[in-house]
Amino acid sequence: MSIALSEQEILRRKSLQDLRDLGIDPYPAEEYKITAWAKDINENFSSNPDAYKEVTIAGRIMTRRIMGSASFFEIQDTTGRVQVYIKRDDICPDEDKTLYNTVFKKLLDIGDYVGVKGFVFLTQTGEISVHLQELTILSKSLKPLPVVKRDEDGNIYDGFTDPELRYRQRYVDLTVNPEFKQIFINRSKVISTMRNYFNAQGWMEVETPILQSIHGGAAARPFMTHHNTLDMPLYLRIANELYLKRLIVAGFDGVYEFGKMFRNEGMDRTHNPEYTAMEIYVAYKDYVWMMGMLEECLETVAKAVHGITSVQVGANEINFAGPYEKLSMYDSILKYTGIDVSQMDEAGLRKVCADLAIEVDESMGKGKLIDEIFSAKVEANLIQPTFITDYPIEMTPLAKKHRSKDGLVERFELFVNGKEIGNAYSELNDPIDQRERFEEQLILAGRGDEEAMAMDDDFLRSLEYGMPPTSGLGVGIDRLVMLMTNQSTIQEVLFFPQMRPEKKAKVASVEDFVNIGVTAEWVPVLNKMGFNTIEELKAANPNKVFNDLGGMRKKMKLDIAMPSKDDVMAWFA
Repeated sequence: MSIALSEQEILRRKSLQDLRDLGIDPYPAEEYKITAWAKDINENFSSNPDAYKEVTIAGRIMTRRIMGSASFFEIQDTTGRVQVYIKRDDICPDEDKTLYNTVFKKLLDIGDYVGVKGFVFLTQTGEISVHLQELTILSKSLKPLPVVKRDEDGNIYDGFTDPELRYRQRYVDLTVNPEFKQIFINRSKVISTMRNYFNAQGWMEVETPILQSIHGGAAARPFMTHHNTLDMPLYLRIANELYLKRLIVAGFDGVYEFGKMFRNEGMDRTHNPEYTAMEIYVAYKDYVWMMGMLEECLETVAKAVHGITSVQVGANEINFAGPYEKLSMYDSILKYTGIDVSQMDEAGLRKVCADLAIEVDESMGKGKLIDEIFSAKVEANLIQPTFITDYPIEMTPLAKKHRSKDGLVERFELFVNGKEIGNAYSELNDPIDQRERFEEQLILAGRGDEEAMAMDDDFLRSLEYGMPPTSGLGVGIDRLVMLMTNQSTIQEVLFFPQMRPEKKAKVASVEDFVNIGVTAEWVPVLNKMGFNTIEELKAANPNKVFNDLGGMRKKMKLDIAMPSKDDVMAWFA
């Protein structure tokens, strides 16, 4: 298969070769030492011009205004854009003006990386600019960037906005839409703030296995792989909980991990099969203590990102300052449906689901049925941060039985803006009770529940050595970042979200075209005209193709014989 290049791509490849023919390396290896950045120049030059008499800055060329012996262009670095003034006689003081007349004006393009040495000054119109004294080519761009048009106020009116392209080509997205970089800067700030908060308490960041022989710690479908040397199946982790608890058994009072989790489930606006979670376990604590800790932590995060505790999320203003509302699982269902499910058996719950038009299947036990009712009728109402507490024991195989309420466990989930972002327990540390819970999960698995937990004998063995009273918490980092950056889809807060395979445009080979009578030298011309397959060519108007070939021959100054009209007509036979 041949590679179809656009006219722009062909011209840029020619410029690349022309640069090399001039003895210029378009991809130099040596370090380019930078001393200044666009944002710093734009913000601080006016108040301290003497500090910018010698600057070295580097970035992409984003705009150009080519004039006679002097021109302007903008370069964009990691902090923003700055204008550059280039004068022919400054960079070409001798008779040879090739660097300006040929290299700058003809061989450089928007998207190329360049280094600029010079001094900062104000133009006659009052624009802060770098007066270029030395130009270095750092990287030649072979593909043209999308053109994003902005008005005088900087508002975009013709942008690179297609989500499919933006998520798949994030490197282009963040180049032409640099305002989206702030999302990821804030993402980093969310994680670093949480990490600093935990470290200040004396808790230790750790790492646990991603490849696991038993998928445990949550109710979810795993991804499965195979280890060739050990000849055994392995799973990408759906949670790191059971390994972190092993470290509590080992004598660490507090451990946490930021890590990737993998769940072989659906994709939508709030779910990606690969996502980031933070899990933390602290000995001698319970879920009541964990609520207070989480309130304080999230308030700290909101202040770090926004300077205040209130965050605008869509039409809602969310206040992360505690204390948060608390509702038990049963009370929340009663509040929003008027139905008390606390004493119902499985048959009664199935009837409630039928009455509320909630789809269920035979594999679901009591816990799953209650969860379905809650998800369908309660979640969307939980806008301000709300702790849902005291879950039925069937829903949570790893949590400790409630100290005063039979049939419940000491668990909470934190809901914000209608979505769950945190899940915590008073951790089950009774190894006999834990084994019984795992056995109940095996029964559900036998009924076809693909999310039921597996038996983990090594984890049970660790509990038999003794685990102190412990509280654990998991927070979905991607969803938390969505809240903190006012984004409605998880794809916006992931650099590289999971995508369906890219549909490759079909491109016929030169031989395929030759087989229908096209001479090989005319195939690149047809490609340039947009005909990359035989089907595309045969769907065109033969007379127009003949006329366009003549136009392309003249435009490209081709020294090849023009096919006759009969020859072209034969291609369509």
